[in-house]
Amino acid sequence: MIAYLGAMAWLFAVVCFGAIIPIVPTGAAVSGAATLAFHEHHPLTIVLVVAFGAAGAYVGDLAMYAMCRLGGEKLARRLRWLRDEEHLASVKLRLEKSPLPVLLVSRLIPGGRVPVLLAAAFLGLSWRTFVAANLPACALWATVYAAIGVAGGSIFPKPWEGVVAAVILILVVNQSISWWQKRRDARTAPST
Repeated sequence: MIAYLGAMAWLFAVVCFGAIIPIVPTGAAVSGAATLAFHEHHPLTIVLVVAFGAAGAYVGDLAMYAMCRLGGEKLARRLRWLRDEEHLASVKLRLEKSPLPVLLVSRLIPGGRVPVLLAAAFLGLSWRTFVAANLPACALWATVYAAIGVAGGSIFPKPWEGVVAAVILILVVNQSISWWQKRRDARTAPST
């Protein structure tokens, strides 16, 4: 059990770090851990993957939100979190109208979490609202990515095959959504 807890601590650290530094593939880390947990044949291990993955995402999001609230746009530019100001403006409008659904969904959309966190911080969204909306968002995110890992683990007989399949699936889905969003934005850009 000590080995499991050590592995879960590493998962927490990787996901927490990846929530602050968005280049780390946190979804792939959770999916890979869930695949390995599935092959251990201990259902509790999969629950631990979801719990530690969600906790890492939550703590990382809180740290990033605090950094954005305290450092403002100047810090966001320095860390290269702020790239598309037009998109940020539209996210701010959506957050003003309905903050909870936007915060809940932002974690599930590839590339959606950072602009929403920035917009929420720059708008001065209350800590209470952010904390309340981010908790279920992180839990849902970890559950979805763990389910992808379990699916990969159940299809392939060897753990490494399931991990590779889960990572490839996540990369394909993320790239497809990014491509679709860029294409949609390109079509709407000339009309504005």
